[in-house]
Amino acid sequence: MGTLHQISTAFVGGMAFDTVIDGHTIRLDTKTTGGGNNSGPSPKPLLLSALAGCTGMDIVSLLNKMKVNFDQFSIQTKAELTDEHPRVYASAEVIYKIKIAETERTKMEKAVNLSKEKYCGVSAMLGKAFPIKFSIEYL
Repeated sequence: MGTLHQISTAFVGGMAFDTVIDGHTIRLDTKTTGGGNNSGPSPKPLLLSALAGCTGMDIVSLLNKMKVNFDQFSIQTKAELTDEHPRVYASAEVIYKIKIAETERTKMEKAVNLSKEKYCGVSAMLGKAFPIKFSIEYL
């Protein structure tokens, strides 16, 4: 049997919920136009944050194992919502922005492919629901 992830989420008022993950509390809310107080991220964008975090940790780990120096590493995720309800992501894009020596770019591309195809469970799960495009911008 696999690892069990269990979290606790409690209503705190308005439209907000506090969710506790491994002792860390994250407030979920919605914008005032949706009846919330905008006191935390809404759930769908939080999925994109999980995607960026998952693949980003893979990239850092892989580049470190390959002994590649890098700087100014960030990840931008974009996803387009459908107009009809339930509003879901129709597609997404992950853009890695990194300052790395030109001679190490093939290693960065290898790290991205390994994350995408082998290691990042979040992109594997979300990729079953909608297409995800991955690209690299070198700084």
